[in-house]
Amino acid sequence: MTRHALAERIAPPATPRPWWARLRRLLTIVFLIGVAALLVALARRVDWDEVWTALAAYPASTLAGAAGLAAVSHLVYSSFDLLGRAWTGHRLPLRQVLAVTSVSYAFNLSFGTLVGGLGFRWRLYSRLGLGPGDIGRILALSMATNWLGYLLVAGSVFAAGVIAPPPGWDFSAGAARVIGGVMALAALAYVVICAKARRREWVLRGRVISLPPARLAALQIALSSLNWMLMGGMLWVLLQGRVDYVLVLATLLAGALAGVLAHVPAGLGVLEAVFVTLLVPPLSRGEVLAALLAYRGIYYLAPLLIASGVYLFLEMQAHRAQATRD
Repeated sequence: MTRHALAERIAPPATPRPWWARLRRLLTIVFLIGVAALLVALARRVDWDEVWTALAAYPASTLAGAAGLAAVSHLVYSSFDLLGRAWTGHRLPLRQVLAVTSVSYAFNLSFGTLVGGLGFRWRLYSRLGLGPGDIGRILALSMATNWLGYLLVAGSVFAAGVIAPPPGWDFSAGAARVIGGVMALAALAYVVICAKARRREWVLRGRVISLPPARLAALQIALSSLNWMLMGGMLWVLLQGRVDYVLVLATLLAGALAGVLAHVPAGLGVLEAVFVTLLVPPLSRGEVLAALLAYRGIYYLAPLLIASGVYLFLEMQAHRAQATRD
């Protein structure tokens, strides 16, 4: 008999206190009301007539191609947590992991990392039985994965001088190339450190920070780089190939960074400003804004509607499982 099993026999698990069960139900209701309020707030910010007009102006083949790339991108991002599953060794089914990550990503795109990337992931994983330690490691690995790929892809295109800083920016084209080179090297250095470091764990403010294996680190960068390139490919399709793919990708990466620095959910207005600044000319302002409206409709809004239904389904599943355990 193991020590853990012996401890369970000596001290059987305590039954949940009634006040905690009531508080948990109350917090669940508050959380669901908050989700509904977020969705209503987003719906009010969207000019739906403008979105539908932009989408209606596109050939069906263009929209189908963009939707296909969007679906693959969301699937690739959802696979980030499969890396977390392999690293932590938890045994949640693959379909549950993909469902949790896809829901979180859809809300993350529209409402920011704090709500989607952290709040929804923590909520759903804890409801499925994962402990705080495993959830924290999964969250850290996923966020690192996203930005490691960004460092490599953005660093490479910035170092290549694909885009020049617009007039009025505080640094030159040469400085942008140097910064890009440093970004790309930082991503590659991460893999080398994971492969060569003898010390694998550090304690920072009571939290253990550990390095993943080199193979996992390489997969992090590969999957994230692929995801960013798929997003760029989707916008290139919506711009109907009127500018080079690498230029569209570089503009998207610049817009993503600007959106993070501006702390604006979904980068509303920021992404549009960057695209208009860098792509007008050769494109017209109307062409750029129509492509971005279609992009938001396909990549942000449609997945969010689907994720809302999936989230409610996951909540009902978790509620039934909890009722069975109680």
